[in-house]
Amino acid sequence: MKTHILAIGAHPDDVELAAGGTLLRHIALGHSVAIADLTRGELGTRGSAELRDAEAAESARIMGVKYRENLGLKDGFFEQDEASLLRLITVIRKYQPEIVLANSISDRHPDHGRGASFAARACFLAGLVKIETLWEGIPQAPHRPKAVYHYIQDRALKPDLVVDISPWFEKKMEAIMAFGSQFYSEGDEGPQTPISSKSFLEFLESRARDFGRYIHAEYGEGFTVERPAGVDDLLDLR
Repeated sequence: MKTHILAIGAHPDDVELAAGGTLLRHIALGHSVAIADLTRGELGTRGSAELRDAEAAESARIMGVKYRENLGLKDGFFEQDEASLLRLITVIRKYQPEIVLANSISDRHPDHGRGASFAARACFLAGLVKIETLWEGIPQAPHRPKAVYHYIQDRALKPDLVVDISPWFEKKMEAIMAFGSQFYSEGDEGPQTPISSKSFLEFLESRARDFGRYIHAEYGEGFTVERPAGVDDLLDLR
């Protein structure tokens, strides 16, 4: 099940909100993509875990993501213990990604920063021969992704690289709105949260426009890196 990109999110919708356009761009380029959600978002004020499961599946369909799975870790309480790390290591070895996209290194929601270090640690450990895992009863080979890039979420972090998502911004928003229990809709009378207002959707657009300005594009998504990215030709950079 070799994939080019594995996007990991602490909650269903994390990936869509901050890296959905990047996934859409790479799917359009012919690259294979998978998503792994660490939790079901069961502590969310709005909706339920079962509803979020259905919304995540619909969002993946909209984006054209063939593989999406949920590790079922405890929302708000997952830790970097051995059992949890082994679950993610198994997923990394299953999909053998070249690139991993992970949560923001620092953010308003504590699960995001924790998810960032959790994913990075699992990516390193997945490459160690002496850590043994099984998939469907078969021993897995070690695999370490080439790079981990952290998408930027609520807090305004300075990106180290920006992906032009201009042609895919509307489709990104469609994938986000598949999570109807979480975001604004006309006449909605549910409990209000930091992401359920109309102004939050306006923030998403302004954030994408802001990142796009870095690279002279209409819309962009920003990422921070754990190590400097290499380039063969400086003229390829914007």
